[in-house]
Amino acid sequence: MRIFFLAAAAFACLYFLGVRNLPPWGQYRGPYGDVIDSLTVYQRHATDVVNAIDYDYRGFDTLGEEFILFTSVLGVMLLLRDPKGAPQVSSPESGLSETTRFSAAASFALLVLFGLYMSTHGQLTPGGGFQGGVILASASMLIYTAEDFVVFRRITSHPLVEGLEALGAGAYGLIGIVSLFYSLPFLTNWMALGKTGNVFSSGTIAAISACVGLEVTGAFLLLGYTFLEEIISATGEGKR
Repeated sequence: MRIFFLAAAAFACLYFLGVRNLPPWGQYRGPYGDVIDSLTVYQRHATDVVNAIDYDYRGFDTLGEEFILFTSVLGVMLLLRDPKGAPQVSSPESGLSETTRFSAAASFALLVLFGLYMSTHGQLTPGGGFQGGVILASASMLIYTAEDFVVFRRITSHPLVEGLEALGAGAYGLIGIVSLFYSLPFLTNWMALGKTGNVFSSGTIAAISACVGLEVTGAFLLLGYTFLEEIISATGEGKR
C-alpha cells in the first residue's frame, strides 16, 4: 500500500507539472493541426479531419493499433477457451417480459443500422470504423440480455465471425500493399477521391474505415462470447 501511495504521489507531481504547460482552454498552439485542417478537404475530399488523419496521414500508426487489438483478442481467446470444447448449456425460459424482449429486439435493429452508418460515413461525419464496430458488437449483447447464451452463441460463435475479423485486419494491410504496385509509398491514398460530401469520397479513407469497422466488430463479438462462455463454464449455468 505504501508503494502505491508513493507511486501515486510521484505521478500526481508529474501530471500537474505537465498540466501547467498546457495552453489555455480553447486555444491551440498549432501549427500542424491548422495546416491539416486547411488542406484535408482539398487533398482528400474528406470532411472529417480526424478520420483523414487516422486512416491516411498517419495510416501506418493506425494499422499498428488495429493489429494490437487483433493480437489482444487472439490472446484472450487462447487463454480462456476450454480445450474440451464449448460447455453444453440448456436454453431455459427467459424471465423477461414480452415487452422487454420486443424492445431489445427493436433496439438491436436500430443499433445495427447506426453502427453501419458510423462505419461507412466516418469520412464525412464524426465516427468511423472503431466507433461503428463497437456499436455493432454492442448490439449483440441485447440478444444475450433478452434471450440467453444459447441464442447469443448462435450469432457469435460461428467461424464466420473469426473469418470476418481476420478479413477486416488483412484488408487494411492489403490496401496499403496495393499502393506499392502503383510505385507509391505504403498506404498512400491511391483510390479515386470522388466528390466531396459523397459517401464514396475520400478514396482509401472510406475503405479503410469500413475494414476497421469489420475487424473491431468481429473482435468485440469474439471477446463477448469468450468471456460469457468462460463465466457459464465456471458456474455451470445456462443463463446470465
